[in-house]
Amino acid sequence: MFSFKQSLNQLRDKIFQNIHNNNLIYNTCWEDPRCDREMLQFKSDSKAVMITSAGCNALDYLLDNPAAIHAIDVNSRQNALLELKLSLIKDANFDSLWSMFGEGRYDNAVGLYAEKLRNNMPAYAQQFWDKNIIFFRKKSFYFQGTSGTFAWWFNQYIDIRPKLRKLITELLEAKDIETQQGIYQEIEPKIITTWINWFINRHITMSLLGVPRAQRQLIIDEYPEEKVAGFIRDCLRNVFMELTTADNYFWRLYLTGKYTRACSPNYLVEENYDTLRQNASHIHLHTSTISEFLRANPDKYSHYILLDHQDWLAAHDVNALTEEWNLILKNSKKGTKILMRSAAFKIDFLPDFVYSAVEFDTEITERTHKLDRVGTYASTYFGTVK
Repeated sequence: MFSFKQSLNQLRDKIFQNIHNNNLIYNTCWEDPRCDREMLQFKSDSKAVMITSAGCNALDYLLDNPAAIHAIDVNSRQNALLELKLSLIKDANFDSLWSMFGEGRYDNAVGLYAEKLRNNMPAYAQQFWDKNIIFFRKKSFYFQGTSGTFAWWFNQYIDIRPKLRKLITELLEAKDIETQQGIYQEIEPKIITTWINWFINRHITMSLLGVPRAQRQLIIDEYPEEKVAGFIRDCLRNVFMELTTADNYFWRLYLTGKYTRACSPNYLVEENYDTLRQNASHIHLHTSTISEFLRANPDKYSHYILLDHQDWLAAHDVNALTEEWNLILKNSKKGTKILMRSAAFKIDFLPDFVYSAVEFDTEITERTHKLDRVGTYASTYFGTVK
């Protein structure tokens, strides 16, 4: 017989699945590709398998000219987002790409989509953007989707407090780390409040941000009193007290709804546009699970970028977790590199056979994890197949 807690957890999981299965969740990637590329060391013959998310990092990796990047996501809306970016790169021009994804708004988005982009997209992407290309004509695109909705709420909170908005602008424009630290110390008590902590700790809030209950529980295990809010507070302290904001395009976007020319992801740097156009055909999109993809497309892949999805598998489907690792190792070769992140400070859920087959490098992950400009994962794991 189910307890009340079990019933509540089932409800929470259904809420998350409903949100995740019916919406665009991520409008930008929240993993630092600068750290990734240092670890992954792509070469011209590299064949990578990765989770799409918002597609920003797939485009970043493309600058290293790998032979193939297979971007996989169970949510077709995430793949549709990368399809739009690829179409802008292949079929439009840099100014249009910048307007839509640098500024997050473009008055002619509907016309450009109809005239140049739509016909070169697969049907599932057409179906999504036929309804949603207006995202770029309303408030910033980065305030759309579920994670964008939370960002919009937070920016509303900032905007009705002019002094707080002024401090955040000063934080993002700080010229040195000492100035930045002083400004953040003024900001923290204004954004880490009792009400905001309560809001952050709600399951529905974490669901909008794409964080399932299993990951939330991993954080709560480490922060039993303050829960997720305590973890977020410590993440923000590290990002804004230890790392400079000058090139932190992740938090600039979150706090303003747009990038600047001097602070943006590499796919929005004009000097990279021609390289992206030349290499765009190297990206292949698949709406499936990692396991489904590997069963249908066996090969000896050189890289796997798994993000944090195994946190969910470990909590909900251990058999699927085991199957995925079996397939990853079956479709690897000596030297294949595997990168993953977790909401746990230390993971203990990998099958035993993984540790026999993969050598994990703690030195490089400890170093790069400290330099990660996003700063919202508890741990990073990077391994090489023996």
